[in-house]
Amino acid sequence: MPDRAEVSESPPVAAIILAAGKGTRMRSEVHKVLHPIGGRPMLLHLMSALSELAPARQVVVVGDRADQLERALAGTAVQLAVQSPQLGTGHAALQAEAALAGFEGTVIVMFGDTPLLRTGTMRRMVAAVVGTGADGPAIAVLAFRPAEPGAYGRIIADADGTVQKMVEAKDATADELAIDLCNSGLIAVRSEILFSLLRKLGNGNSAGEYYLPDIVMLAAGEGLRTVVLEGDLEEVIGVNSRAELAGAEALFQKRRRAELMDAGVTLVAPETVFLSWDTDLAADSLVEPHVVFGPGVRAGHGALIRAHSHLEGAVLGNGVEVGPFARLRPGTVLGDGAKIGNFVETKMAVLGPGAKANHLTYLGDVEIGAKANIGAGTITCNYDGFLKYRTVIGDGAFIGSNSALVAPVTIGAGAIVAAGSTVTRDVAADALALVRPEQTERPGWAAQFRAAMQARKQSREGGR
Repeated sequence: MPDRAEVSESPPVAAIILAAGKGTRMRSEVHKVLHPIGGRPMLLHLMSALSELAPARQVVVVGDRADQLERALAGTAVQLAVQSPQLGTGHAALQAEAALAGFEGTVIVMFGDTPLLRTGTMRRMVAAVVGTGADGPAIAVLAFRPAEPGAYGRIIADADGTVQKMVEAKDATADELAIDLCNSGLIAVRSEILFSLLRKLGNGNSAGEYYLPDIVMLAAGEGLRTVVLEGDLEEVIGVNSRAELAGAEALFQKRRRAELMDAGVTLVAPETVFLSWDTDLAADSLVEPHVVFGPGVRAGHGALIRAHSHLEGAVLGNGVEVGPFARLRPGTVLGDGAKIGNFVETKMAVLGPGAKANHLTYLGDVEIGAKANIGAGTITCNYDGFLKYRTVIGDGAFIGSNSALVAPVTIGAGAIVAAGSTVTRDVAADALALVRPEQTERPGWAAQFRAAMQARKQSREGGR
């Protein structure tokens, strides 16, 4: 694959991403293209793949809920173009003309609801109309072959890939419907002809809309050649409903699992592990079944993530062990060899190398030194209903089971907190903190209590 420097030496590339649709089938207040796949909005998946082409300009055509897209793209180099009213894909692409004024190169037109399109496919489309000379292709369209072509538009092409006709299924003849080469809607066009063709589009169809694919036949009428490229069905899947969103998520997860396993990560039961778009696990990491990774998780060499754990916004060092049944929340940092065991929850928690909390513990807003041991049932009491406070535990400290550390509080290096203590003041290094009442004992009291209660019970039952 060419690197960014190689791409930048080619004729410039610009992109128009169509995202003006209402997305009514999603039945959501959230714009369709902002629904997440692998914890990342669909539109940003597409734009990430596009970024590998180092586009000179990027235009997102917006319409319904434009304010949501404006917020999502704030701080980027993307320009927005407004389509109002929405009169079809050709009309939508035309709205980008002002944003691309003076651009010379290749324009690729895509859809914001196709999150699985790969960089390599975009590059193939651009290459098809780059450097081919005056007699070469002016347009490239991306096609696919579904198992059931159904209502997809058909592409009739020569053996060399030259497109002779593109036809909507409702307008196709029986022979044309027998063709399984279908139009994805994605297109790459030489900039010098794109907008002149778009302005010539008609809307003489049942929907009264201006369709982008119709520029192919307009171009043919001007002696300009269009070629067809085939892509994988998975790449061109569009998301228009919650069911299709779930289908795209499944395909994304399959792709990410394969990528991690190819990179040397063991997934014991891959189909049960759910990954985020940015999950980064080093080689020789092992993930047991039923683990969920939210965004922002990075793990070093040899990490072991045991079953039924949930991790999000966490950075794990080499040789770390997590779970089973652990929850790591954002701000968790585990040093090399640290261990978080079963039914432990962490949040804004930094554990030094070799530190461990093996079970039944909440660690929030805490810094724990190297090789410190946190006993079962320990709680860092970090919130008073209004503000959060921090706990600091020194290297090699030992926190006994069922202890409550009321922040802000510091436990010195090597200190011991006795089991069952509620610590409200700092503990010096190497000191013992014992915070519990003196144990008292009353001989024979339990036997007397049982006898009295048994007599009371019998008395009540006899009076019924």
